[in-house]
Amino acid sequence: MATDTIPEAAGAEQLAHDKQMIARGRAARSVPWRSGVIALVVLAGAVAAAVKISSVMSSESVSPRMTHTIARGDLVVTVTSQGLVESSENTEIKCQVRGRNAVLWIVESGTTVKPGDELVRIDPLFLQEQIDERTKYAHWSQSAADRSAATVARSILAISEYEEGRYLSEVMILEKDLVIAEAALKTEENRLSHTKVMAKSEYISELNVEENEFAVQQKKLNVELTRTRLDVLKRFTKKEESQTLSGNLKAIKATHEANAERATADASRRDRALAEVKYCVVKAPRGGLVIHPNAASWESGPIAEGTRLYKDQVVLLMPDLSRMQVKVGINESVVDRVKVGQIASVNLADMTLEGTVSSVASITKPAGWWTANEVNYDTMIALPAGHGLRPGMSAEAEVIIASHEDILTIPVAAIVDAGDDHFCWVQTADGPQRRPIKIGDSNGIFTVVEQGLVEGDEVILNPIAFGEPELAESASTEESVPDAPPVARKQGE
Repeated sequence: MATDTIPEAAGAEQLAHDKQMIARGRAARSVPWRSGVIALVVLAGAVAAAVKISSVMSSESVSPRMTHTIARGDLVVTVTSQGLVESSENTEIKCQVRGRNAVLWIVESGTTVKPGDELVRIDPLFLQEQIDERTKYAHWSQSAADRSAATVARSILAISEYEEGRYLSEVMILEKDLVIAEAALKTEENRLSHTKVMAKSEYISELNVEENEFAVQQKKLNVELTRTRLDVLKRFTKKEESQTLSGNLKAIKATHEANAERATADASRRDRALAEVKYCVVKAPRGGLVIHPNAASWESGPIAEGTRLYKDQVVLLMPDLSRMQVKVGINESVVDRVKVGQIASVNLADMTLEGTVSSVASITKPAGWWTANEVNYDTMIALPAGHGLRPGMSAEAEVIIASHEDILTIPVAAIVDAGDDHFCWVQTADGPQRRPIKIGDSNGIFTVVEQGLVEGDEVILNPIAFGEPELAESASTEESVPDAPPVARKQGE
């Protein structure tokens, strides 16, 4: 750096001018993180106050410039986000009562309870109505099941009754009728023979013979009819009646099974309603802090007296205060650089703790007006136990995503962007010289220099603020800050 001096008043005036130019240049840049721009402008002012002012003296004028000496050092790249403290392990207190039941009383959020203390009281009126209704249906269903069971028993007996009783009786009756019919036929045949003998002797007329012959034909038909009835009974009627009785038994069994199932279901509903009555008073399963779960913005609000609960709804949470964490949202532009195990500095209202990234969400909720159209990924930062942390505390987490040691750095205020190339202006004995450079990682304030500069080079912080022709040529080039996280800091600053 040049060691020429300038008047104190002129130096102060030039310093104010340089600060104003730097602020304007930063505001015009297209930086994706607003917080990084603000930090850049503030720190640029601090840098401007810290660096030495050099001047290149000519025979006609004095032209001071702010410069920065390139030196080796460490660079820490961080990303900062706001979040809330919560527990990574929560005991959920759920509603175990069916229906939509009103809350009569609920413990205040933040209360410390002991095991067995009452937490919630639910209105049991709906359950009592269910008990009365289900008891009535259970009795009706059981009555129908008992009747159908008796019908099944009768149907089983009916099959044995027919096959071993009525069928044999009917066979015996037809066999008896057949024997009687055959005997009657034999008698008529004998009478016909006698009538024919008497007619030959002309003791009786031919009309008597014809009458006896007709009687014989009738007896023969009666015998054939009886035989046919007996054959039909044995070959067809028995099978038909047995099949009918078996079908009736199956149908009655199915009806009985349905009635028995209905009776079981109604009894189960009644018993479940009776068991749920005890759940109308919810008690603490263990001692500890009790909090209300945070209601989402589209829900009606936190649970209070009069709120109607549904089954399995989370009513209260009992966090494990020994396992606390911070939930923050990491912007999609840098979430790929945040890894599990990275160190994070968590700033609370009255303390600063060192945490560790425990998880990074692989997917995120859709962005919208409620998130200012920003896409953030939920990231959990585990905190050490024993610091009196409470769920709901606000916190600011600064995650260290990269750390570079013993490297050359250059202020972003000295970098000029020319499309895909970058360069800076180096102060030499012959005046400012344009120097192409290759840059690396950046924290928004300083950038790693990979090629183009050496330790001890003095770079101009405000290269486009002067009127030299060679510097003015770069003024038409749009200046932008290399990609960097939203908020970052240089170690030791």
